Amino acid sequence: MRRLKIVAVSAMLAAALYGCAKTEAAGPPPPAPVTVANPLSERIVDWDDFTGRFEATQSVDVRARVGGYVQAVHFRDGDFVRRGQLLFTLDPRPAQAQLASAQAQLAQANAQVSLTRTNLTRSEGLLASQAVSQAEVDTNRAAVSTAQANVAAAQANVRARQLDVEFTRVTAPVSGRVSDRRIDPGNLIGGGSSAGDVLTTIVSSSPIYFVFDGSEATLLKYQRQTRGGASAPVRVRLQDEADFVHAGTLDFTDNAIDASSGSIRLRAVIQNADGFLKPGMFGQVRVAGAGAYDALLVPDAAISAGADRRTVSVVAADGTVTPRPVVLGPLVDGLRVIRSGITAQDRVIINGGSRVQQPGQKVKANPGRITRTPTTYAAPVTTAPPAATATSASALSGSVAIGD
Repeated sequence: MRRLKIVAVSAMLAAALYGCAKTEAAGPPPPAPVTVANPLSERIVDWDDFTGRFEATQSVDVRARVGGYVQAVHFRDGDFVRRGQLLFTLDPRPAQAQLASAQAQLAQANAQVSLTRTNLTRSEGLLASQAVSQAEVDTNRAAVSTAQANVAAAQANVRARQLDVEFTRVTAPVSGRVSDRRIDPGNLIGGGSSAGDVLTTIVSSSPIYFVFDGSEATLLKYQRQTRGGASAPVRVRLQDEADFVHAGTLDFTDNAIDASSGSIRLRAVIQNADGFLKPGMFGQVRVAGAGAYDALLVPDAAISAGADRRTVSVVAADGTVTPRPVVLGPLVDGLRVIRSGITAQDRVIINGGSRVQQPGQKVKANPGRITRTPTTYAAPVTTAPPAATATSASALSGSVAIGD
């Protein structure tokens, strides 16, 4: 009896296993689901990315044009100053004394001219009556010319001394942001040459340069694009900014390529009315590469990288997957430009590509959509504060003018 039960159980297990095998052999597994979409077709502009730093359009070391004793400082450290604004006052008394001496020498020279002219007139009258010789008349005439030359020299000396008096007022040679004062009132300084004491420095604030290095290929491209006279637009972002919000134009390329690095210096000019951008700041710049053109875009994740090529997976009408070699362009708002290899009618796998194990595999294509989120590159609107009117270090209060 027990043996019969064992035989019955074995028969039941064999039947169950036979049924499972029959079910598995009934057909292949269902196609893997994937999401497909047609490439996004848009008109775009390529942007080339570089790194660089901001530089002032003007940078000046302020020195006195005469030496002397510093009486007063007429600005506050770090303020904006206008060209011609008074910065330092030197003791004018030594220069005024030299001016008075020069004026006295001029008066003496004028008196000498009057005397020599009188002698010449008297000698010319006596010559008519043969009372003096021609030689004496010629001597008196030469004396007049010499006296007139002395007057001209004295006048030039007076003008020079007047400049010395004027130079005791040290004014801003350019508009911009002033650094801290390097000399305090009470110091005696040297001036009148490039070796004179630096009193402070001024850097212009608006516009400001952005300088970066590009390759020879970059130079050739921009030179060909700007033959019509238009400057390439640029956008700059700072290290703490997500978007390229500072707008400008490419205005300068250096006159030679660095033979050691194969690069060339390029420069863009950017408006900076509020003075927010400072010389020396680091930033990234995007330069408009080529003119606008029609392009196909797909998500960067839809591209597969092989040993020597890049491919995208295209699904046919019957669900068959075919890899297509493609030529890539730049990345635009998270989407990759496809220069060649696919058409606008192809259905590209944009999600679920990891489920495709081999070319020719059947998949279930679910329709999707490729979208692009454009980045807004709007130049910030800025305004300039009013000019400074401070006249002494003790009277300084508030902020002063922004530079040009």
